[in-house]
Amino acid sequence: MSSELVSTTGLRASHADRDRVVEALTEAAGDGRLTAEELDERVEAALTARTMGELAVLTADLPVVAGSIPVEVKDVARIEQNGGSTRRGDGWVVPRRLEIQSRLGDVTLDFTQAVITQPTLRIDLDMHLGALRLVLPPGIAVDTESLVLNYSKVKMRGPGDVGAPVELRIEVAGQLGFGKVVIRRTRRAVRKSPTP
Repeated sequence: MSSELVSTTGLRASHADRDRVVEALTEAAGDGRLTAEELDERVEAALTARTMGELAVLTADLPVVAGSIPVEVKDVARIEQNGGSTRRGDGWVVPRRLEIQSRLGDVTLDFTQAVITQPTLRIDLDMHLGALRLVLPPGIAVDTESLVLNYSKVKMRGPGDVGAPVELRIEVAGQLGFGKVVIRRTRRAVRKSPTP
């Protein structure tokens, strides 16, 4: 595994880390910030979490408390690949800017359980013969007007805008040749981390 892919959020969680998050969640429920159902769901997720990133997303929408996992947000992150596929999913920390260079490969960015700490994300795309897939919960808007398409297309799937307030605006710029951008919307609400 590339060392640049291993960040604080990718580190393996210990029993003590899980216990601290469970304690923070219990305290948040006692303060009325979580319902009993939300508490049960998050405690179960905390007890089975494997990485610090998976734990961080469980307290991302709560005020900073003793049990919270600190979130490291990069100004610029980079995905570079030739062939194959890359996926960012549960617990990934959304950077301020993401550079993607891909040949003969797919990149999937799933925002449903991402840790979001800022209102905007710029994606600079340089992709040829591949697909960029964005999985978006309500509350995320996407602008592809600055993307140059060469024998390529942008597809929208899912329920569309359900009127949720916009928590994150994504601008996709750069170029895409012989490929596609697939934007799939879900009904699951976005979790936003408080600004550090």
